[in-house]
Amino acid sequence: MVDTTPLTRAVDHFADRLRAAPQSRLQRGAAAEALELARELARRTQAVEEPGTPLREMPDAGMFAAADQITVAAHDLALVLQDEGQVEEAVELVGQAQRRAGV
Repeated sequence: MVDTTPLTRAVDHFADRLRAAPQSRLQRGAAAEALELARELARRTQAVEEPGTPLREMPDAGMFAAADQITVAAHDLALVLQDEGQVEEAVELVGQAQRRAGV
C-alpha cells in the first residue's frame, strides 16, 4: 500500500487556506482554481475505478464549497493511487493550483 499522506496533507492545507480566505479572494479566482483541481482529481479517480467509462464532471457547488470539493476529491484519489510517482504527481497538482489560487 502506498503512503498518500503527502497528498492528504497538501490538500488539507490548501482547503484550510481557502476556508480562511476572504470572499473577495475566492471571487477573484481562488474558488474557480480549486474547483478545477477537484474536477481533475475526480477525473483521475474515475479513470482508475471505472476505466473506459464516459467521464463525469464534478458540479460547481459554489465558491464556499470549493474547499470541501478538493478535500473529497483528493481523499477519493488517495484511495486508488498505486505508486509513489502518482502521489508525487497529485501533490504537485495541488501545489500548482494553490499557487495559482494565491492562497
